Amino acid sequence: MTVPRISASSYSNTAPLIWSFLYGQNHGKVEIILDTAPARSAELLARDRVDAALVPVIAYQYIENVRLIPDVCVGAQERVRSVCLVTKGADLSEVNSVSLDISSKTSVVLTKLIFREFIGVEPQWRDELPDVDTMLRTSDCALIIGDPALAIDETKYRKFDLVEIWRRYTGLGFVFAMWMTRKESSKIDFAAARDEGVGRIGEIASNYVSEIPLGRTEMETYLSKNISYSVAVSMREGMEEYFKLSEKHKLIPANKSLAFI
Repeated sequence: MTVPRISASSYSNTAPLIWSFLYGQNHGKVEIILDTAPARSAELLARDRVDAALVPVIAYQYIENVRLIPDVCVGAQERVRSVCLVTKGADLSEVNSVSLDISSKTSVVLTKLIFREFIGVEPQWRDELPDVDTMLRTSDCALIIGDPALAIDETKYRKFDLVEIWRRYTGLGFVFAMWMTRKESSKIDFAAARDEGVGRIGEIASNYVSEIPLGRTEMETYLSKNISYSVAVSMREGMEEYFKLSEKHKLIPANKSLAFI
């Protein structure tokens, strides 16, 4: 029997979703491909190189014949901390240019929606490698995602949490990534894998202490309180609103209705 192949990004906030496949009850039952860029997982899924992938949600609108695996996600209801806009002190209404970390297209589209729909300005967009110092040499603002966002020096830079902004204007939560497949069903129980990983958050947080300058307790709080791994009602509604606004601002070709396995 062929071993299923799956793909996911290797940020700390995905660790509870993939822990089971690396160390737990699902170890050896799948072949897992990890990459620092979430967009890479979307590419592998679109090319049928994997059976399922943890994919930025915007990719759902572009990958043909793709289905969502229900309830399991990387999202946030109030504050995400690891997806942010950064300036040297300016308010977002004063921003004329934005450097974008394009490794997650979901966050890029969310950034453009925030400026266009909520702030009412259209800055100049620049694609850049995710280094905040370099990005802010050429732009007024930088989009930083993942673990580098957790390490932003807030005594040096002003940080704006994208989920806090989204919730302020919509009252809704946000989903950044979900497991997706191009098959009609999945033999993998991603919800059970999530539950096993969530039960190991303390251990996972300890593993990142040397890599991310938060401290173990704060890292555990980030993974258990800021990040949501199940799709609450406000988060699903937030995803639907996100797609609706993305179509309105012509950031997706059309708003494809949600389809699940």
